[in-house]
Amino acid sequence: MNKYISILAISISLISTIAFASDDKFDYENFVKQYYQAMTNTQQPGASREDLEIYLSFLTDDVGNQHFPNAPDDSREPDGKKLMREGMSRYLGVHTDYKAKILEYIVGYNSIALKHTFSATGLRSDGSEFSYNKVVLDVLELENGKVSVIRRYGK
Repeated sequence: MNKYISILAISISLISTIAFASDDKFDYENFVKQYYQAMTNTQQPGASREDLEIYLSFLTDDVGNQHFPNAPDDSREPDGKKLMREGMSRYLGVHTDYKAKILEYIVGYNSIALKHTFSATGLRSDGSEFSYNKVVLDVLELENGKVSVIRRYGK
C-alpha cells in the first residue's frame, strides 16, 4: 500500500514540477528528490514496469544517456526513452538488496550535478550472484522540466 501512495505522491509532484518548469522559479530541490526517488525505485528488489514508467516520465522522448566508460556517446536520439526502457527492462527485479543515498548536489541553469552512492546485491539470469558499491556523479541537463541528457561519471 505504501508503494502505491509513494507512486501517487511522485506522480502528483511530477505534474507540479512540470508546471514549475514553465515558470522562472523551477523548484530544483523538489525535482532532485523526486527524480532520485523514481530512479532508485527502478533498482529496488521487486521493481516493476510501473516503477520504470514513473522514472521514464522524468525524461524527454529523445533523451541522451552517456555512461562512462560503457557508453561514451551522449547523442540524443528520437527514440532515446524507448531505448532506455528496453535496456532497463532487462534488469528490473534482479537486485535482492539495494541501498542508495544522495551525497550532494548542485544546480545551475537547466542542469543538476548529483553525487550519490549506491550498493546492490543480486542474481544474474544465469543464477550467479553479484554485488557492487559505487559512488557516481550524474550530470543532468534539463529541457522544459525534463531530463534531456544524462551523463554518469563513475567506475
